[in-house]
Amino acid sequence: MAVETKLPFDKEYIEQFSNTLNEPNWMRSLRLQALEQAETLEMPKPDKTKITRWNFSDFKHEYTTGETIPSLQELPDVLKDYFDQDNLPENLLIQRNHTVAYAALKDELKDKGVIFTDIFTAMKEHSDLVEQYFMNNAVSVDQNRLTALHAALVNGGAFIYVPKNVEIEEPLQVVFWQEDPELALVNHVIVVADENSKLTYVENYVSSNVEEQTVANIVEEVFAHNNAKISYGAVDNFAEGTTSYVNRRGVAYDNATIDWALGQMNEGNTVSENITHLIGNGSTSKANAVTVGRGTQIQNFTANIVQHGKGTDGFILQRGVMKEKATTIFNAIGKIEHGGSGSNSEQESRVLMLSADARGDANPILLIEEDDVTAGHAASVGRVDPLQMYYLMSRGLKKEEAERLVIHGFLAPVVSQLPIESVKKQLTQVIERKVY
Repeated sequence: MAVETKLPFDKEYIEQFSNTLNEPNWMRSLRLQALEQAETLEMPKPDKTKITRWNFSDFKHEYTTGETIPSLQELPDVLKDYFDQDNLPENLLIQRNHTVAYAALKDELKDKGVIFTDIFTAMKEHSDLVEQYFMNNAVSVDQNRLTALHAALVNGGAFIYVPKNVEIEEPLQVVFWQEDPELALVNHVIVVADENSKLTYVENYVSSNVEEQTVANIVEEVFAHNNAKISYGAVDNFAEGTTSYVNRRGVAYDNATIDWALGQMNEGNTVSENITHLIGNGSTSKANAVTVGRGTQIQNFTANIVQHGKGTDGFILQRGVMKEKATTIFNAIGKIEHGGSGSNSEQESRVLMLSADARGDANPILLIEEDDVTAGHAASVGRVDPLQMYYLMSRGLKKEEAERLVIHGFLAPVVSQLPIESVKKQLTQVIERKVY
């Protein structure tokens, strides 16, 4: 399906949609300006992947509510695997279609000024704060047609803010459930850790549409101010009928840290960009990602750490397993800007192919514009090591069991980084399901 030049939404629709949500004037103006830009901007051009025939414009967008969930003991079956029933989370937000179905935040965190809510409530109650970060510093509206379309049609998301000197030990978890099989999810997430603060944020994207075709257009902006630390974990698990564009951006200031652990387990075609700017001196970032591709799906993943400050440290780790006729491209880009002396950039991308028709591509790129730095990269694309298989099978394991151990060992460096045990377990189950 070709992407249409003319969008199926007009100015009147956007105004009505914004009025329905009772949004502040700045957001309504941003939507209308973005709609105009979307008409003229080009589509993103991921390396070695043609997306001009992917569906990014034919979808159901209307604001759709979902039933509330009275308690975590009454979770729908589709969500139960995301939680440890013996250790249920105390800080949790569940978005069902476009509305909040469940929300909980410990009183002591509320008393400290922590904001943990859906994006539209945040716009109403903390308008100036949201405006400060919404597509102003990390992702720009005019980056491409899909970012402009995102800004015009945002219909869900979350806003997280941790004030200065507040350290949160318990994870903040969000589940975005695309229950309506035809519903487009245009989700915007903002995570802000103010100076000297700390938090762990984990999110899950869930859908079950196989025959029904729709779109996920997601933008997430993460900010770690001076001396702040953010651990960011995610499991994307959109079904085969969803075509996904996922745009994650991070900005880290002096001595700040943003660590990513991403389980990219979508069943449909996916383009995903994870770019972190290390603006401040001494800032660091680890970008870890894992994926499993199957069927005929096409996936393109880019991880990019741009190091502006002095003494920064960036490390990219990507692992992928391909089966059947799936195609995956890993782009790992480490860039040290002029002035970033004393910095280090490392990257490792590896793809394991389980069938003759599977395709994997690992592209390591180092862009160094400073002399006093260290940098290195590693990349490989190949099949299961026959020596490993021989060793395991010589110990009495069947071929399928041996292959399972090899695959889990191959993906373990990323899976182990997820900060919530129940989510790590859920990712492991998804990997099992996709591989076998």
